[in-house]
Amino acid sequence: MSINTIMWIAFNIVIAALLYIDLGIINKKSHEVSLKEAAGWCAAWISVALLFNLGIYMVEGQEKALEFLTGYIIEYSLSMDNMFVFVMIFTYFGVPAKYQPRILHWGILGAVVMRFILIFAGVALLHKFHWLIYIFGAILVFTAIKMLTQDDDERMDPGQNPVLKLFKKFLPFTDQTEGESFFVRHNGVLMATPLFATLIVIEASDLVFAVDSIPAVLGISKDYFIVYSSNIFAIMGLRALYFLLAGLMNVFRFLKYGISVILFFVGCKMLVSSFIKIGTGLSLFIVLAVLAASVAASLLYDKLKPSSPDGQQNQ
Repeated sequence: MSINTIMWIAFNIVIAALLYIDLGIINKKSHEVSLKEAAGWCAAWISVALLFNLGIYMVEGQEKALEFLTGYIIEYSLSMDNMFVFVMIFTYFGVPAKYQPRILHWGILGAVVMRFILIFAGVALLHKFHWLIYIFGAILVFTAIKMLTQDDDERMDPGQNPVLKLFKKFLPFTDQTEGESFFVRHNGVLMATPLFATLIVIEASDLVFAVDSIPAVLGISKDYFIVYSSNIFAIMGLRALYFLLAGLMNVFRFLKYGISVILFFVGCKMLVSSFIKIGTGLSLFIVLAVLAASVAASLLYDKLKPSSPDGQQNQ
């Protein structure tokens, strides 16, 4: 049995076990997740990812371990920006806080399946058509510029999501949430609830996010195992990350700009990959430095910004 096969088996066992513990035991019943609980789960998921990275280092060496860590940090940081979109989606559909974990539960499982398909297709295409790396790089650069120049007041309208509109052509929807059910029967007619509409929009949004995040990780590694495992470990921690960031939305106001810089850097790295080789260690340092700078700037801004006459800090 090859080392790669052993790592795949170990990875699947770890993820299956953690999924069962997280979704099947600890969070089996719907409940509102506190900030303290979310922070604890974030720390737990990050710790497990780092321990797995240590296993990669011991089995496959430093270079693969650096690729995993860099890919994980990029995916996780990109997910932070995505979580703010999820906050808006939940607010739009009026989903009670205690039912939000159930939607994220199914949303994460759907994301795992979608990433599996997209990552394996993306790596296979890059191995066969190397020139696609320039397309992916251009997509990242374009996304970074768009993110930097987009007005904060520009908001997506979840109700106008094309996938949701398609579903509404074939399936009737109720206007009211009815417990934690995705579907109910009214007068013998099967109808979808706002919770199912929310799930559809979140899954569609994650598919759009994947167009950014997967090319970003492919800019670090083209190893199927490294790209997929780093993505999945980041995704598995998204539910806890969502509830943590939902309580800290106004703290990291400059995080979006840091994420934009990271996307721009990885995109440029892909565009010049045939002429300039940027090592994984340097890439990891740049990603961490940009994230640290954006978080530090956010905290410093909140500390120094002037207060309004009524004693409240200006936004």
